[in-house]
Amino acid sequence: MKIGFIGLGNMGAPMAANLVAAGHEVIGFDLVAPCPDGVATAASAAQAARGRDVVITMLPNGAILRSVADEIIPEMDKGALFLDCSTVDVESARAVADQAQAAGRLAVDAPVSGGIGGAAAGTLTFMAGGSDAGFTMAKPLFDIMGQKAVHCGASGNGQAAKICNNMILGATMIVTCEAFALADKLGLDRQAMFDVVSTSSGYSWSMNVYCPAPGIGPVSPADNDYKPGFAAELMLKDLRLSQQAAEAVDADTPMGRAAADLYAQFVENEDGKGRDFSAMLPRFEKRHRS
Repeated sequence: MKIGFIGLGNMGAPMAANLVAAGHEVIGFDLVAPCPDGVATAASAAQAARGRDVVITMLPNGAILRSVADEIIPEMDKGALFLDCSTVDVESARAVADQAQAAGRLAVDAPVSGGIGGAAAGTLTFMAGGSDAGFTMAKPLFDIMGQKAVHCGASGNGQAAKICNNMILGATMIVTCEAFALADKLGLDRQAMFDVVSTSSGYSWSMNVYCPAPGIGPVSPADNDYKPGFAAELMLKDLRLSQQAAEAVDADTPMGRAAADLYAQFVENEDGKGRDFSAMLPRFEKRHRS
């Protein structure tokens, strides 16, 4: 396929590189980041979209996505696919999809899970919203860039799945960190706690796969001084998106709101910015009951 790729940061660059390695012709555009090897450089987002079978975007937020959509949709061919892999608010995802469809283009919103490591390894999970035709066209590319793609339904449902997933992840990481800090103060060995919880009803991805305690369980950012695999500020972004969506549909999400408030405190008022989201554990180690 002829592919345009807009947004070549920490996630977009390795995703584009994997498409090139699989034999696709990719032209890219980013305001700051250079194109990876094998990706041709466009002078603008519009140029990256012109004459492409698929245009992929990986952008920071909904406002930027809407702005880029205004620029590229008129340049895309009829029947081309607008594949947005950003994590943005559901309203923006649906607005851009409607705009693309009104112009005769296919549209799929497909945010990802798996972080920078998954982008490089081609093991991302894609949560896709959009038409059957759009998903079918995107599926071969999902198979290159990731290990799993789930069609979640209509436009915007990919974003809905992502923010619901990460609301669970944020809350479970917080309570996992709290539990380790509590175990320390109770004199319970961390390895013993892991051995029990990881095979009992406290089992979770935060404990079993991404354990926040250094030297416990599989290797994780905790073993690399909490250098980010998934940065705390990105978790905060997703938790805020979950609360924005909850407010829009009048959903009661007290745990999600509490998680958003804690990550806001951690990132904006403490030392969380630039650290992995699992660095909540050293935070709780230093704290006393208030």
